[in-house]
Amino acid sequence: MSRPSRLQRQVLSLYRELLRAARGKPGAEARVRAEFRQHACLPRSDVLRIEYLYRRGRRQLQLLRSGHATAMGAFVRPRGPTEEPRDARVPGTPPEDGNSPRSPPDGMGSPETPPDGR
Repeated sequence: MSRPSRLQRQVLSLYRELLRAARGKPGAEARVRAEFRQHACLPRSDVLRIEYLYRRGRRQLQLLRSGHATAMGAFVRPRGPTEEPRDARVPGTPPEDGNSPRSPPDGMGSPETPPDGR
């Protein structure tokens, strides 16, 4: 196995520092672990994304160390069994009920009728 790169060593160091800073703050340690696990599958070649996440982690570490943070949480939208997947609809369009035909957006007429109604 090859030696870890400088960036890999920095990321591991950040992980340890975040875990230390998260001790004693409710939800912080689990959040740190979850964030790192979520991005663990990033390929080594995606250096720009890794550096972005590293800088973001550094800012979060400063916030944790500042003393103003008493806990750390995440806003998570629960997915219910009836909710459609995000890519099922175009953003901004209402869900279809299946009974009404789709009409063009306001100001747009069908090809057969001009927009002025003549």
